[in-house]
Amino acid sequence: MPAPCEAKLASRAGRAAGEGGAAGAGGVAQAADPVHRGGTQCTPWVLEVFPPIRHTVPWRVVTVQVLPAYRLRVSFVDGTQGEVEMRAFLNGPEIDGTAFQALRDPGLFGQATVKLGAVHWPGGADLAPDAMYDAIRESGRWVLTADARGCADG
Repeated sequence: MPAPCEAKLASRAGRAAGEGGAAGAGGVAQAADPVHRGGTQCTPWVLEVFPPIRHTVPWRVVTVQVLPAYRLRVSFVDGTQGEVEMRAFLNGPEIDGTAFQALRDPGLFGQATVKLGAVHWPGGADLAPDAMYDAIRESGRWVLTADARGCADG
């Protein structure tokens, strides 16, 4: 007999796929191997969403590359690319006590990812993609300073 989470997983996958085994249109393909916690609970993870999400605004970030000296290289859905310079921003005392303070650690800064079209870090810090896009379209880079806190969420 399958563990309770395996049965749930199979049931969800079957509904999403119309009982056919793989997710169909508008469904979610679930992981075939659930993660067991405490022997009976599990957390299935999403493999893919059908149909794929397509961003319709140009300022959604699609890639981020961490560069030396607290810089990022980003590209947007419309192909626009540029750099984000965060050194002055991160060195300012205005970020003390915010989610950005932890990004002073180069190891954590290096964990930048794209989440829902924005640059995001563990701990909740993220950057406003629309402000980033506007600055990069204008000059090829976005330089965050201590007074730029309104352009970042933390």
